[in-house]
Amino acid sequence: MRAALVSTVSALLLLGAAQSALAAPAVSEVKVSIGPKLAEKADDLGQRDLDILSSELQRAVERRLPPRPGGGTLELVIEEAKPNHPTPQQLGNTPGLSYQSFGVGGARISGRYVDPTGKSTPIAYAWWETDIRWARYGSTWHDAEDAFDRLADRLVKDQFSDKR
Repeated sequence: MRAALVSTVSALLLLGAAQSALAAPAVSEVKVSIGPKLAEKADDLGQRDLDILSSELQRAVERRLPPRPGGGTLELVIEEAKPNHPTPQQLGNTPGLSYQSFGVGGARISGRYVDPTGKSTPIAYAWWETDIRWARYGSTWHDAEDAFDRLADRLVKDQFSDKR
């Protein structure tokens, strides 16, 4: 009986230590921008869609890491993004292109987290869908939004890079 109690207490202590090691960084501000290579594609993708991507990334991160006083700053840059369906701009630019066209998408994000003391930690993350079977059912930027959600989940766990 005593051994079971000791092992249970030990497990709880280890779990608590693991959770504090994976504590979310304190964030007071999230800044999102579009990288230069992606910005060059504004005429093809549409500036409106790039603005939507920026706001979706900010929303995904702030939903999981709500800004609070005394935290650091997350500076995120959407370097690359690929839609699942043609954007309205692409449909307008290309006669005969259909919204029913689909493909796999995703996004690559870089940036840095600057903590309240000024220490900077680089951020690098990319996620690209590999299975086309579900692509037809999602929104224009479904896979890119999945990449944003996955990045936000990693940031909550204090994982700033997808490098192993």
